[in-house]
Amino acid sequence: MILFHLFDGKVQRYSDLERLIPGISQKMLAQQLRALEADGIVLRTVYQQVPPKVEYRLSAWGQALCPALDALLLWQEQKPAAGEPSA
Repeated sequence: MILFHLFDGKVQRYSDLERLIPGISQKMLAQQLRALEADGIVLRTVYQQVPPKVEYRLSAWGQALCPALDALLLWQEQKPAAGEPSA
């Protein structure tokens, strides 16, 4: 979900991601963002101001995932409704 909200060069603040992903706890969001940052998929920018401002965006490596994630979205949209036979 985090990656989808950072598609197309979008920059999101932590609080924006928290609001955009219903039901995610602060702990889980922080853990996932740290893992994505450690993997080089997400870039974190900290602005030294009061209150602190932190923004997240996809790295070039993360942007390379976009075609694969687009394919997953297309695949999900083709899912048959419950009770329908699959093709």
